[in-house]
Amino acid sequence: MKRIPILVLLLVMLLLIGCSSSQQSANGGTGTSRTIETAKSESKHDVKLRIAWWGGQARHDYTLKLIELYQQQNPGVKIDTEYAGFDDYWKKLAPQAAANQLPDIIQMDISYLNQYSSKNQLEDLDELTNNGTLDVRSASAETIASGRIGGKLYGIPLGVNAMGATFDAALLKQAGITSIPVNWTWFDLEQIAKRMKGKGKVLDHMRFDQFFPYYLRTQNQHYFSSDGTSLGYSDPQYFINYFTMYLKWYDAGYMRNWDKESLTKLTPEENPVVLGDGFMTMAWSNQFVTLQEAAKKSLSMIGLPGPNGKQGLYLKPTMLFSISKSSKQKTEAAKFISWFINDLEANKLINGDRGIPISAAVREGLKPLLTEADQKVYDYVAWAQLNSSVMDPPDPPGAAEVSKLLRDMQEQILYRKLSVEEAAAKFMNDANAILSKNKK
Repeated sequence: MKRIPILVLLLVMLLLIGCSSSQQSANGGTGTSRTIETAKSESKHDVKLRIAWWGGQARHDYTLKLIELYQQQNPGVKIDTEYAGFDDYWKKLAPQAAANQLPDIIQMDISYLNQYSSKNQLEDLDELTNNGTLDVRSASAETIASGRIGGKLYGIPLGVNAMGATFDAALLKQAGITSIPVNWTWFDLEQIAKRMKGKGKVLDHMRFDQFFPYYLRTQNQHYFSSDGTSLGYSDPQYFINYFTMYLKWYDAGYMRNWDKESLTKLTPEENPVVLGDGFMTMAWSNQFVTLQEAAKKSLSMIGLPGPNGKQGLYLKPTMLFSISKSSKQKTEAAKFISWFINDLEANKLINGDRGIPISAAVREGLKPLLTEADQKVYDYVAWAQLNSSVMDPPDPPGAAEVSKLLRDMQEQILYRKLSVEEAAAKFMNDANAILSKNKK
């Protein structure tokens, strides 16, 4: 019998060892090849998302808790956060958009939705909702439609809300004002402000890009034309009437000095009602609970002054979540948004801060947990649904630039650098020049 060379025997043994190791791996053993493959597999499933939002400190705090909760439930997901006050938020977002480096999930305002979608910076979410990744079955079709532009779904509303007047009823009562009539007017507000000035309390400034459009709606006019290529009104007298009234109130001392106002970041903590030197602020309903918590006292809410308040008032998405076109994790971003709007535990933390939840199931689940402040918001939005008109289409591209121009005009009026008439003419001319770029 011939001897088998030692070299051949060694080769056979190595082959047998290799087969045994492979078999162990195939059967779930601890072979080296499985360890390497598992590491590769785990790294494939690690997901990194970036999310950005605006708000005050209370919103920042609970949103960070929400993200921590989501990461605990989804161990393979890591979410980086970016947040700021409203004005600073858009200043930070603009250069990211220019560099094609937007976050995966962007908290979006309806006034900016057209601007970002028209530049192909937002993903159409229809496919993600149609395949169920982003579950919107518990929301009304009308609510979801508010995130559409040109038939494409660019944002998922996080809640609905309406503008209203939040006020300190106890302060008014001390000044002899026991109630505000439901159908009150700008004249009524002026009389209240005059009385409260005598008590050293001011009316919060009304945000230029929200309340001038509201005033226009009460006059059967609109801020933008239906095609977005011009302002929606052609007679400068509407501008003159509104800002003449505003300047009169400012000069009478009904509002705090603009030097101080212009330095604020529009957070709840800076609001004069919260600070104790204001009696009323015009705010969105979703801000009510945060304002009351920051003020540490009971507040009340009523519709905006008229006449024709029902024509001026409307329900809108508080804010939306959009997914950037540049995102490499669109499916995972959609899963997070779906969780955000549908998870009851998550919405217990949100506590209505981003508006009345769009999910009927979540609203029903929250009912037993509503605080007195929450109930005030629910009741007000229910009232607003019956006392409002259809929302205007989403703002056209260039709207942010137009609103910045309007702020500049308001500031120059208050500083006496321009007369109201001069500002009206300049605003109409410059705003129409901006919007004319939308003509095809």
